Amino acid sequence: MLRAQLDPAALAAAVGVDVKTVNRWFTGRLPRQRTRLAVADALGECEADLWPQARPDLAPGAEVTAEVVGAFAHRADIPQGLWTALLTGATARIDLLGYAYPFILELLPDAMTRLGDKVDAGARIRFAFADPDCPHVAERDELEQIGGTLPGRIRNALNFCEPLLGRPGLEIGLHSVHLYNSVFRFDNQMIVTPHLYRARGYQHPALHLRELSAHGIFASFADQFEQVWQAAKPYRPGSGA
Repeated sequence: MLRAQLDPAALAAAVGVDVKTVNRWFTGRLPRQRTRLAVADALGECEADLWPQARPDLAPGAEVTAEVVGAFAHRADIPQGLWTALLTGATARIDLLGYAYPFILELLPDAMTRLGDKVDAGARIRFAFADPDCPHVAERDELEQIGGTLPGRIRNALNFCEPLLGRPGLEIGLHSVHLYNSVFRFDNQMIVTPHLYRARGYQHPALHLRELSAHGIFASFADQFEQVWQAAKPYRPGSGA
């Protein structure tokens, strides 16, 4: 505060709290995350430096498991009701990353209509499929021993999505990345499936995650989606895919 030339009253005004609240911070009171971030911004400091107790994930030997809502031995063990609840409950963003995942698009008979309604209401939806012609798809097909059918499954999933093409807020990208897991994000919840050697998609284990921190497990997989998405090329029907 001295470096930023702010006294308690000025800091309170800057972040929208009472000066008594600021004084409580001096005695060890931990503010809410939104307030912590506002204070860090006002002071030009890092949240973790101001309140180390707010970042248990940085503590030596920390085990951050609170974001793991559930774990399944196989993706096939996830109840369809959970998938449906995630898909229908998302209102702000849906990010899907994998090779091909037509099973999600087939959860409901009107799934594509519902997704269209979501983007019309302001949601952002991004589908990242593997480029069916890239070498990694051929490698994955061989690993899963599915007889050259993976490119066709990807094209089938893309065909599902074509009625939504051109809708603002809906983007489809083709990646050429050798994935180690698939990521299915619905607002602040996510299903992650680590890929096992020679196992098919439905046989992979799965984690159900809920975002609780900007620095937790959820954020790591969300960042992975962003990195793959940045390298993906937009899908255009008739372009060879």
